[in-house]
Amino acid sequence: MTRPTFAELLALPGVTEQCDLRGRLGFMAYHGGGLEETTDVIARRAAILSDASYYGVLHPPDWDLHIPSIRVTPDQSPVLAGFIEHVDIVITIHGFGRRPLLTSILLGGQNRALATHVAGHLRAVLPAYDIVDDLDDIPLELRGVHDRNPVNLPRCAGVQVELPPRVRGSSPLWWDWESGLVPHTEALISGLAAAATSFATS
Repeated sequence: MTRPTFAELLALPGVTEQCDLRGRLGFMAYHGGGLEETTDVIARRAAILSDASYYGVLHPPDWDLHIPSIRVTPDQSPVLAGFIEHVDIVITIHGFGRRPLLTSILLGGQNRALATHVAGHLRAVLPAYDIVDDLDDIPLELRGVHDRNPVNLPRCAGVQVELPPRVRGSSPLWWDWESGLVPHTEALISGLAAAATSFATS
């Protein structure tokens, strides 16, 4: 089956865009909703806490159609184009799942100064995780350094944050958690918001 364009994906039933324009630092989660679960919640809450801008795409529950990042382009969405024009730098939230990396958080993207900054904040609040900000230690396909990747389109590019299921509350560790976000997710949001706030004002 031929993959749809990003514009065609956005036109499918149940797929919705979200955008809140605030500060010049932005958070993105365009594989949110039922695709890479909780990524949109993390990005939007971190954006609110840090007065940052936010762009997300929510997919229906149990969605399995994945549009590669390099096909998520501003020419396919006026909303995304407006977001990219508004922000100077971004933190993009993704989800991934690989058995050897179940406790690893990967920080890719072209803005390595921001990656180092975010890594420091996440290590402080998530000591049980390996925060990886050396590109050589990140699998090639998860590095997010392609020029057409949306994380690198703003003026100062940005950081691609790849999150394993556990920190998003989607692993068996949390099978009996009954309400709200799990503690690891709350700590992650706090760390991301603190990193965004301090970077934006530095």
